[in-house]
Amino acid sequence: MDEELRTLTERLRAESGGTAAFERLAATDDHDLLAGVLTAPGQPLWARELAAYRLGTAGDRRAFEALVLLLNHRDPPRCAAAAHALARLGDPRTARAAAALATNELRVAYALHPVRLLADLRAPEAVPALITTLRRRLRPHDPYRRVALACVEALGDLGDPRAEPVLNEALAHPALAEAAVHALARIPGQGSARGRIPGQR
Repeated sequence: MDEELRTLTERLRAESGGTAAFERLAATDDHDLLAGVLTAPGQPLWARELAAYRLGTAGDRRAFEALVLLLNHRDPPRCAAAAHALARLGDPRTARAAAALATNELRVAYALHPVRLLADLRAPEAVPALITTLRRRLRPHDPYRRVALACVEALGDLGDPRAEPVLNEALAHPALAEAAVHALARIPGQGSARGRIPGQR
């Protein structure tokens, strides 16, 4: 059992109360049984999450819709687990869904894990969505600094020249400046005179 699955299993075992139903879902290798949990009425959230995670990490695309819902959940551990599973699912719809969640201003408080997932996927949708999300976070008094920082780091990981203008804008924000310098340095063709924190020589 890998560390991600162990962490999720321990969390959901506690949430479920360690019931026999939980142990059955945690132990089964029957994908049809797991998929049935995702569509059956009245299933508790822990059961849906466990089934979706196990199917997703096994590459079974029946988990896609459930994992996307969990990716935008208010509970960060659920978001993190869903992102981990979606990164391994291999569904071509994943990047588009992550981009839509990352750029949804009504749900920006829960955008951290969609942003990180976009960096992991390295799909064509990633850079435009990250640029859009970061530019919105550069508004005065924006409260979502963790999302902004995740965007800066993700754009550095991707190293796409299209991100250079917004990363240069991020240099003016003290909470983002150091990360923006590092991100700019990872873009091909960046010279040493560019990507400096304002005020530095």
